[in-house]
Amino acid sequence: MESISTLLTNDTTAKPFLRWAGGKTWLLKYLDAFLPKKFNNYHEPFIGGGSVFIYLKSTGKIKGNAYLSDKNEDLINAYNILKDQPEELIKILGEYKNEKDFYYFIRDQKFTDQLRQAGQFIFLNRTSFNGIYRVNLKGEYNVPYGFKKYKQLFDFENLRSLSRLLSNTSMRFRDFAETINEIKKEDLVFLDPPYTVAHGNNGFVKYNQKIFSWQDQERLKEFLEEIVKKEAYFILTNAAHESISNLFNDVTKPHEINRYSVVGGVGAERREISEYIFTNCDL
Repeated sequence: MESISTLLTNDTTAKPFLRWAGGKTWLLKYLDAFLPKKFNNYHEPFIGGGSVFIYLKSTGKIKGNAYLSDKNEDLINAYNILKDQPEELIKILGEYKNEKDFYYFIRDQKFTDQLRQAGQFIFLNRTSFNGIYRVNLKGEYNVPYGFKKYKQLFDFENLRSLSRLLSNTSMRFRDFAETINEIKKEDLVFLDPPYTVAHGNNGFVKYNQKIFSWQDQERLKEFLEEIVKKEAYFILTNAAHESISNLFNDVTKPHEINRYSVVGGVGAERREISEYIFTNCDL
């Protein structure tokens, strides 16, 4: 088992605009050590909060086209609206207030307009409890108000910067396996799926199991094998767990990174956890 200790730092002009469970901001200081010397197009089929794409794009490492996707339709709509209608979106967000009653008023709205839906999604993400994305069996967002205080509710200049970064980028709602036909030789694919197992123990993550099952992890292994056949590059993050190592071991060996994570809400404490990085890039 290898451990990567090289820390690389880079400043970016834009930063993620969403709070997203499992975000990879912590990975950025290690990322350059895993990148191929050069690559053509960039693919990210679990875009989530987008920290890796934002870092690579804003530092000029993505030279070709970028193909971003996710199976969360509300998320993809928010990105597309930010890309195509930033000023209209900013106008809507400027109307919103970080107040409990207003939060529940917006949460209960059934907007049919995609612009309003994007504003609602971004507002709820910013002001809900821990930025969790969760819907009930009816597909209704049901996360309570977060009581989180901000000096500035939204960074509009950052949203404008992100909109420029997203220009000429393909952003689609779809399953990761549907992206395989777009991947060509010497492209780079970054994959950060929802973790199915908890770090370092034998339990499955109950909520993520509904989003990304063990069968999906097995499909993901087959997806990596197809990437290798195409002579493209991949970087995969996953939980440091024996079952994950065993599953992907036939494709490539894991690199293990230890990091600190804040776990829990009120009274949260930092604890060290391990993550796996799988790649076929020459290190």
